[in-house]
Amino acid sequence: MSKPLLLSIVEIGGYPDFRPLYEKAGFEVLVETRMRKAMTTIKRRAPRVIVAEFNFQSDFRDRTSSLESMMSVVERIADTKVVVFYETEYRHQLERLLAVRSFYRTFTFPVPEEELLSAVSAVNGA
Repeated sequence: MSKPLLLSIVEIGGYPDFRPLYEKAGFEVLVETRMRKAMTTIKRRAPRVIVAEFNFQSDFRDRTSSLESMMSVVERIADTKVVVFYETEYRHQLERLLAVRSFYRTFTFPVPEEELLSAVSAVNGA
C-alpha cells in the first residue's frame, strides 16, 4: 500500500528540514520551492497534507500572499489538510486570510516539532 502524500512548500525557509518528521508520521514527502510548481503538483497528485509558509507580500493588490492563490486550488480537493507556518509579526495579515479561508493548523516560528508531528500524524491516523 502506498503512503499518502505530504507536500511541503518551502519558498523562503530558514527553519529545520521537517522531512524526517513527516516521514516518521507515515507520509511520502515531496518538497517544492516555488508556488506555481506546487500548485501544479496539487492539481496532479491531490496531497493529503500541504505544509506551506505564509509570506505576506505587500505588493499584492488583491490578496495577502501566494498562499491565497494556492488555497483556491486546494478548496476543490476533498480531505486535503493545510498546515501553515508564519512569523508572529504577520499574524494580523494572516487574520485577513483566516477570515475567508480555514487551515487545519497554524504554527508560529519557531515551529514546535512535537506539535507538528502530532498534527500531521493525526491526519494519517498514525
